[in-house]
Amino acid sequence: MGFLSFLGLGTDRITRAIRQGAVIIDVRPAPAFDQQGRIPRSINIPVDRIPINIERIRSMNKPIVICCAHGIDCGHATRMLKEKGIKEVYNGGSWQSILRKL
Repeated sequence: MGFLSFLGLGTDRITRAIRQGAVIIDVRPAPAFDQQGRIPRSINIPVDRIPINIERIRSMNKPIVICCAHGIDCGHATRMLKEKGIKEVYNGGSWQSILRKL
């Protein structure tokens, strides 16, 4: 067990959330999502569109895992969602790293 997993912050928590039905939101721009690959069943909401999709995301009533190209935009999107009261949000990092774990 890694140090981050011990704290409840590691990838084990993200993988478990996905396996239990979490919604995966890929925050890359639409062309990247469409042309560079994606996680099956993930949905695309570019990071700059998160604010206008808060209610849509809230209505999903499921844990949310955020992914992006390299992990940079995930932190920003995760913070936005938590600031709007969505509690069970995970920063999944790059979409490729999540895909390798599934």
